[in-house]
Amino acid sequence: MTETVGFIGLGIMGRGMARNLLKAGYDLRVWNRTASRMDPLAAEGARPTRDPADLAAQCDLILICVSDTPDVEAVIAGDDPRGVLHGVRPGALVIDMSTISPHATRAFGARLAEKGAYLLDAPVSGGSEGAAHGTLSIMVGGAAEQVERARPVLQALGKTITHVGGLGDGQMVKLVNQILVVGHALAMSEALLFAQAGGLDLRKTLDAVLPGAAGSWMLANRGPQILDRDWRPGFTIDLQQKDVRLVLGAADQLGVPMLATGLVFQLYRTLQAAGLGAEGNHALIKALERLAGIEIQAAVAGGPGQGG
Repeated sequence: MTETVGFIGLGIMGRGMARNLLKAGYDLRVWNRTASRMDPLAAEGARPTRDPADLAAQCDLILICVSDTPDVEAVIAGDDPRGVLHGVRPGALVIDMSTISPHATRAFGARLAEKGAYLLDAPVSGGSEGAAHGTLSIMVGGAAEQVERARPVLQALGKTITHVGGLGDGQMVKLVNQILVVGHALAMSEALLFAQAGGLDLRKTLDAVLPGAAGSWMLANRGPQILDRDWRPGFTIDLQQKDVRLVLGAADQLGVPMLATGLVFQLYRTLQAAGLGAEGNHALIKALERLAGIEIQAAVAGGPGQGG
């Protein structure tokens, strides 16, 4: 662990990831736009920094996990001398773990290369649970030698680390992941609503279908939350919608039809309009409940099922 590591972005995903780097023994520098979010990690041994440039000047490996493409732009470049580009050392490696535009990723890589630094795009999947437990799936794009350099740090954050191709390809694979995520969410929502209308015991229904061909991470982790009317986010509607927007933009450039993904985008838009953007992405079912005039009402464990 001879390389000094910095982490930028201590939100719903980043704080768990940064904490796992501390647990792994890294000498960690941190920065977050809302400075108070650095305090708990500072109490655990992390070193707060003034801004991304200050962090970059102290670190060999710089990890970024923020919300959207403009946020990464602000962190790396900024409109003033506080961005990573203004402090980064020659030979340093920036690892962007956000989910952003593949095109923008390649542009950021070119700007860092002008400073003699390297970039990997390494978006993640697994929700806040995976971030907290160090079990994320990480899809990495960039030069193979830099992926191997980053591997020890990434192993503190995830169980599955896959080098998928060149710079920007990590983001493309993450968009593939998000197409599948929202497709599973839509299928789960329709299936549970159907079961509710049919008078089934929803908990027994979940128990019956999860081990079979219909089982999925989404159904196993978010299905029980829906039955409990628990809308706490592993990943918010607002963030999921941002990713769906990236998918639809890339698909438009590629000329690929996105029928189910486009439908999910419109359904999430209705929930955002109702002020529900901070709820978990599994709250997608609320849009279908409103269309059907039915609300999921799972029986307590061991109790009778309730019809719609």
